[in-house]
This record gives sequence, C-alpha cells and structure tokens, in this order.
Amino acid sequence: MEDYTQVVGATISPRDAEWREILRQDKSAKERSAIPRAQMPQLDPSYRVTTMEAEVNQGLSEEQAVVEASRCLDCPNPGCVIGCPVGINIPGFIKNIERGDFHQAAMTLKETSALPAVCGRVCPQEKQCESKCIYNKMKKEPVAIGWLERFAADTEQKRSDSDKAVQPLTNGRRIAVVGSGPAGLSFAGEMSRRGYDITVFEALHEIGGVLKYGIPEFRLPNVVVENEIDSLRRDGVNFEVDCVIGKTYSYDDLLSMGFEAMFVASGAGLPRFMGIPGENLIGVMSSNEYLTRINLMGAGREGYATPVLKGTRVAVIGGGNTAMDSVRTALRMGAEEASIVYRRSEAEMPARVEEVHHAKEEGVKFLTLHNPVEYLSDENGRVCAMRLQRMELGEPDASGRRSPVPVEGAIEEVPVDLVIVSVGVSPNPLVPSSIDGLEVTRRGTIAVDDTTLQSSIPVLYAGGDIVRGGATVILAMGDGRRAAAAMDEMLSAKGK
Repeated sequence: MEDYTQVVGATISPRDAEWREILRQDKSAKERSAIPRAQMPQLDPSYRVTTMEAEVNQGLSEEQAVVEASRCLDCPNPGCVIGCPVGINIPGFIKNIERGDFHQAAMTLKETSALPAVCGRVCPQEKQCESKCIYNKMKKEPVAIGWLERFAADTEQKRSDSDKAVQPLTNGRRIAVVGSGPAGLSFAGEMSRRGYDITVFEALHEIGGVLKYGIPEFRLPNVVVENEIDSLRRDGVNFEVDCVIGKTYSYDDLLSMGFEAMFVASGAGLPRFMGIPGENLIGVMSSNEYLTRINLMGAGREGYATPVLKGTRVAVIGGGNTAMDSVRTALRMGAEEASIVYRRSEAEMPARVEEVHHAKEEGVKFLTLHNPVEYLSDENGRVCAMRLQRMELGEPDASGRRSPVPVEGAIEEVPVDLVIVSVGVSPNPLVPSSIDGLEVTRRGTIAVDDTTLQSSIPVLYAGGDIVRGGATVILAMGDGRRAAAAMDEMLSAKGK
C-alpha cells in the first residue's frame, strides 16, 4: 500500500488521479471490496512536535473520500449504525459522498449529530461503528467512517453559504443546559431542532467544555469546535459564559427565570491522584490542570501570561487518551524526553491505537508494566525522580482485563523533573450538592434512569461524565440525544 504521509508543503499521492478513473466505472461488491482503505495524510512527526496548533491528521482529499465511500457495500442491516451511540445514518451519508453530494452528506450527519467535525476527529470509531463494519468479517480493513464524517463536515464548513442564518422555529418553552461539553451541546442541538428555546450555561469563559480545555489543538483545532458552536447559535441556541450553576444561579433561580426543565452536563473535572508519597511536591500535577492551562488559557503561547511548569524529563502516569494528549503536549512544550508510565501492558491501554501510534512516531517512550510508588524531591522541594514498581499481569479483574501484580523486589528509580498524573477524574460535585432532593450515587454521580436519563427530580435530566464518571465524546453525545428525546416526550405529555 502506498504511503500517503504528508510533509509540510508536500502533495497527496498521484494515485488520486487513478481513483478518478475508478469512479467512472460501476463496481460490483467484489470490486468494491478489492479497493484498499484510504490512508490519512499526516504532518511529518519532526515538524508537528514543534507546534501546538498544527493538526496531525490533515484530512482526506475529495478523490480519496469519494473512493473510500465507494468501498461501502450498503448492507441491508448495517451494523455500523448499531455501533454508533448517536445512531447516525452512516450508509446514507457515505453514499452521498460517493455520489459527490457533499452537502447532502453533511445534512444527513446533522440529522443526528450536533458535532460531526468533532466526532470525525476524536471518536473511537475503531471500537464503535467501524468495529461493526462487515469488512471485519471478511478479514479486511473497515470503511473509514470517521475520516469520511470529518470530510463531509469540514467540506460543509467551507461552503460560502453555510453560515447563512435561518430563523429558528420555537415553541416558546425554555430549557436550561448546565455545561457546554459534548453532552450539553448534543442535547442543546437536539432540543433546538425540536423547537425549544435553549440556553447553555458554561462556568468557564469559553464554550466547549472538555473539547476546549481537554483536547489539544493538534488533535482537535479550536476553530473546528467554534464552527460547530456557531452552527448551534444559528439554530437558535443561546450561550452564557462565566456562569456557575450552584453559585451564580441556583436551580430555584432558573425555575423562577422561566426555565421549565434542566439538563445537567457539568462533567467530571475533579482530578484523581494515587495517594502515594511525594504527590504534593512541586512538579507533580494533574493532566486536567496541565492541559487546561495550555489549551484553554494559552500557557506557553505568545501574548499569554498563564504560567505552567515545563520539564526536561517528563513522565505521564496513565494509559488513556488524556495521558497521550498530555505526553504529546509536553514534547511540544519543549521536553527533551517524555514517557508514558502505565501499570498494564500496551495491549490493555484504553487509549486509541492511532494516538499511541502518533505518540511513538513523535518519540514518546513507553514504560509499560510499571507503576509509581513514590516521588522524590531535590533540595528545593521539586520532584527529581520517581520510584517505579515493575508489574506483571495476573488474573482478569471484574472488567475482564488482567490485573497488574507487583513483581517482588523489582523497584527502579528514574529521574524526572515534571510528573503529570492522568489516572482518571471524578464528577464535579457543585451542581449535585446544590440541589435539594437530587439523588446521587456513592461515586458522586447523578442517579438517573438508564433509559430516559431522568433524575429523581422529574424536570431534571443529566448525562455525560456527571452520570458516567468518565466517558468518550460520542457516548456523552449519545446521552444528550437520548435525554432530549425523553424530555421532549415528558414535556409534550405535560403540556404548557
């Protein structure tokens, strides 16, 4: 298979011209299945680690997208749709791409997804829609659904008439949304389409939640998030920033302001630590704080005064996507050596395979089957080393993954000057604790009905991390859609 890696200034493979010829011919299922999966053009690793803003994946060309779309066999019972948490009409938008009707492809996506350009970049398609593609049964690579979703959404954003405002229809009924992350935005978009007057309240100074503060621009550019938010504004969604529900306004305040119901999507912004010696040293911080300072508050960029610790030898503790974002950010912030420390093997890492691959390309070291047990300080109280316990895999735990077990006596000391802890987050407790009568779980999440996402307060629904405790963007968006459908049914039955 040809290499489509794109260096700065390089062009995509001339094979695109051959694909134009392929498109002139009708193809049988056998011919479609013989077409190799498209390869995503990427920035060269040696260049991309020098900049925070340059997106690694460069997007498919029009020719690549059309040919990749032609691989879709249009199955009678498409498993890909079942695998999508928001139920996108995947064959529908893909066939529109194959026909060259990119606008209709985007409109098909918008029927169920408020954030297609975001999902096409950060959703784990390999574990969801693409994992259900029939090509997997044929021992072939699945259709690149995520890349095609990104292509359709990005192409629509470039249309000269895509920003024309359309007067939204409204039934005059006001709904409050707490939090502007993926769950809140998905809910807002769905309810706006159903005719409700939606106001999203965001505690921070920018809209987007984790999409802005948690995911670096080299993976999800802010302009992409802003474009999706602008689309929601054109659909009639209102946004209010610097507004902390539970402080600025209480739940009762919102009811007195005329809001009939509320969807809580306040996320899980409380970082967890491991409780080991040395975690209070200078130079040990959470990935949440590290990424927020850089992504949202501009630390390290010209014109911003936000401070952030920089390290020469950086260790990131954890194996999820946030850990990968943190370690790759550290390289871009000037680290000479950046490592992932993970207590299980690489096979057990929850991070996307693509993110692990990109991290390795950029020079990240992987200390798998290692777990920190103590951080050591220098004479100034700053971390200077970590003591790592070597691990081995034992019997499977409740999740089915093999549990890591310490290897007796296998301790090593590794020099570091910055440690970023990325071992999970807990729900934001402010909103749940400020509402009388709201039932919460022992984990601090809001207790909801599994199907409707309705809480113990009939007019309050919740979704995303405040319910799940930590989840992917697409699962949070799925919560938003389900809650919108259930709330709409409840309010419609209730009447004005």
